[in-house]
Amino acid sequence: MKSPPPPAPPPPYLGIEAGATKCVAICADPAGHCLQRIERNGAANLRLLDEAGLIGLLENIAARVPRPAAVGIGMAGALDEPDRERIRRAAARVWPGVPCWAGHDLQTALAAAGEPAATAESVRVVVISGTGASCCGQRANGTEVLTGGWGHMLGDGGSGYDIALRGMQGVFRSYDLTGKWPSLGRRLLRSLALASPADLVAWVGGAGKPAIAALAVEVFAAAAARDPIARRILSEAAELIAGNAAACARRLLRKGRGVEFVLTGSVLLKQPAFARQVGRLLMAHWPAARIRLLDKEGAWGAVALARQHALAPPAAAELPDRAAAGRIPRATALSPTEQRNPLSRKLDRMSLAAAIRLMLGEDATLPAALLREQRKIARAVDFIVGALRGGGRLIYVGAGTSGRLAALDAYECPPTFSVAPDLVQAIVAGGEQAMHGAREDAEDDFEGGGRALQQRRVTNNDVVVGIAASGRTPFVWGALQAAREAGATTILVCFNPNLAFARGQRPTLVIAPDVGPEVLTGSTRLKAGTATKLLLNMFTTLAMVQLGKVVENLMIDVFPSNAKLRERAIRIVRELTGVTATAAAAALEQHDWSIPLALPGLRSELS
Repeated sequence: MKSPPPPAPPPPYLGIEAGATKCVAICADPAGHCLQRIERNGAANLRLLDEAGLIGLLENIAARVPRPAAVGIGMAGALDEPDRERIRRAAARVWPGVPCWAGHDLQTALAAAGEPAATAESVRVVVISGTGASCCGQRANGTEVLTGGWGHMLGDGGSGYDIALRGMQGVFRSYDLTGKWPSLGRRLLRSLALASPADLVAWVGGAGKPAIAALAVEVFAAAAARDPIARRILSEAAELIAGNAAACARRLLRKGRGVEFVLTGSVLLKQPAFARQVGRLLMAHWPAARIRLLDKEGAWGAVALARQHALAPPAAAELPDRAAAGRIPRATALSPTEQRNPLSRKLDRMSLAAAIRLMLGEDATLPAALLREQRKIARAVDFIVGALRGGGRLIYVGAGTSGRLAALDAYECPPTFSVAPDLVQAIVAGGEQAMHGAREDAEDDFEGGGRALQQRRVTNNDVVVGIAASGRTPFVWGALQAAREAGATTILVCFNPNLAFARGQRPTLVIAPDVGPEVLTGSTRLKAGTATKLLLNMFTTLAMVQLGKVVENLMIDVFPSNAKLRERAIRIVRELTGVTATAAAAALEQHDWSIPLALPGLRSELS
């Protein structure tokens, strides 16, 4: 009699840590034994990957490991909930039905460090210095604070990239002052097989972040040989790292309480003397601190987080929705923008001429729909004028098409009316990336909308206009809530009159014209987008008229930054004064092409 086949082993847990220059994946059994380790070189920062690149990275790993019970993915560049959702969505494509924890690589490093801080009066801070640099502190209750990690253009002080770049800058500064190429410079040229300083200049122009960061080892070697430039740079780098780490700890608890600093990243792990220098500086900042090196790869933290996520109750993943609960208005009926338009049911069979007539006919209904909201539009303009006169700002918030239209209106105000760039602002869900490509997932981040408003330091002098075709976009409502808490005037622009607001959640003003269903069902870039543009045109144009930026129907505060606008300025001055083109141009040149300054003198000459 044959023995029964042995039972299949339980599915493993998969942890992935993706950084600026490499990605490490660890496949481990439920007992925590490593079954497989995969290392893949190349940029794996979420900000550097498009959707195809992200899915390709995960597919490459999936092809080499068994189907996991759960996946944990910590990626550099995953800063907010839309980023995490983007990772989860890609993982669902690669591992359908598999639970996925997603976050940033600092969180996986924290998890790799072991059990969290023991009490509310102590914290753990993970300090990373590799290609980039950042810190993440955590209390026992899970509260987190991040410092640094803003990328090599804005932060990453004390990283390998920062050290290498400062080394090159120091070399050229020394060369300028002495006319002699210093020893660190010779090391850099030798390591790159370059012949001259000019070759190094050319090389830097085409080098990426990882290639520059790799030169940090030459700075360390030079410092060991007592090179003064290298020693100064490393001293400054250690101060930056220790200062960031101490700041992270201070934001979590009072000085003097227990802090454990865990050092990791290739710079700190491969340069023990430098790590000790950072440790001494940390002790100076925080005498009661405990300092140690991370003894596990961050990917092990991703394994632990995958396991925790798989075993956690489903509600643990619902926190963003809880934050929005009761604050987003309830739809009492389907939004008109989502309904089917009876006139376009045969759009796919219409002749091109008929489709053009249909679209133009539908757009022609918009002025009447907006005119029914005339009183509310006038109130909105009054609110905006009052805010701008009182030193406040107009801040638009939107997602997708709404956000991009808001940004367009904000961008046009400085050149059209010569106002400061921050007077009219736009916040777009997903940030700059959403301006050039789709980031539709970002609209679901209620808390992200609140954070975006808080970062603008909104006050009761400001007007915040949330724009959402459906009237229910979580990102927009998160921003409106933060604005209301700050005392700002809040306005909702939407195209859904079927909204019921919870007590205390209704904005100061709601403008909700019914523009009817779209020609292409749900495509709010069409009539809703056009209506949005018309409303924003009125908000800023009429506000600037009220603020004296217009005489008759002429833009007297336009900034003539090119030949076309200078010709327009001359025409405006001639229209308002009757002088010759030569006299208008001379007066404008005398007053640095300011029409308001040029006009009074010309008018007095003519009177």
